[in-house]
Amino acid sequence: MLQTMWAKPSRMDFPISTPHNYQTETYVGLAIKESGLPRSSLYITTKYSSTGTPQQAIQQSLNKIGLSYVDMYMVHMPRALPDLESGWQEFEKMKKDGLTRSIGVSNFTIEDLQQLLKTAATKPAVNQIQFHPYNYASHKALLEYCSKQNIIVEAYGSLNSITQSPGGPVDAVVNAAARRIGATANQVIFSWVRSKGVTIRHERLQEYLAVEDLPPLTSEEIAAIDEAGAKGPPSWLLVAKRTMQHRFERAPLLCIMLVVAVMLSSIPFFTFWRYMQ
Repeated sequence: MLQTMWAKPSRMDFPISTPHNYQTETYVGLAIKESGLPRSSLYITTKYSSTGTPQQAIQQSLNKIGLSYVDMYMVHMPRALPDLESGWQEFEKMKKDGLTRSIGVSNFTIEDLQQLLKTAATKPAVNQIQFHPYNYASHKALLEYCSKQNIIVEAYGSLNSITQSPGGPVDAVVNAAARRIGATANQVIFSWVRSKGVTIRHERLQEYLAVEDLPPLTSEEIAAIDEAGAKGPPSWLLVAKRTMQHRFERAPLLCIMLVVAVMLSSIPFFTFWRYMQ
């Protein structure tokens, strides 16, 4: 199920990510219970963030979620395991004991993975990293290394290039591709990510799944996004300017709404004043 979902997401699966330090596990557990969905249709991921030992942390997570095992247990960041060798051995034991079906890492560099693999009996199934057109060039070597080691790379923050850094060189080529295939800019980014052999973390799932039904990006479009991303994101001044412009564009509507609200709130007063006359 792990390989199936990451290589080609199934519309019948319900992936749920609930890292311990996000403090959502209890609510996720309640939602799972109320959903009535069979456990086999759920894919539960949670992360270790150095709160207690890994063994203690996963037991706390399982108790909060109300499950006997998770499908993926990840190291949230390298510094969560000060002693990488002994810490990873705990993860391997949790997998052996059936507390998690798979184990993985997040935000690991090539150097972190090399250190881990020196002594690991079980390779991490996945390395979750922030990945988008503006950092693709700096991550090429990491993608190649993970591919050679059969470690799946899973992306988060892929939309940052157009949502957090609007107005940059990536916008134009992404929008042009979106118009050609009748997709959203988000879906073009998702399609570009998949073209790099990288999977998407479970965010905006419906929009991501719909990518399968769209025409693929051409090699020229993929190369154009690569080149635009290599130019780097817009300066923070440009981003701030565009953000302010967007807010000012909305200002007239907000002013009208404010005037209407004031007028409506004044009706009871004027009604009372006329009555007192």
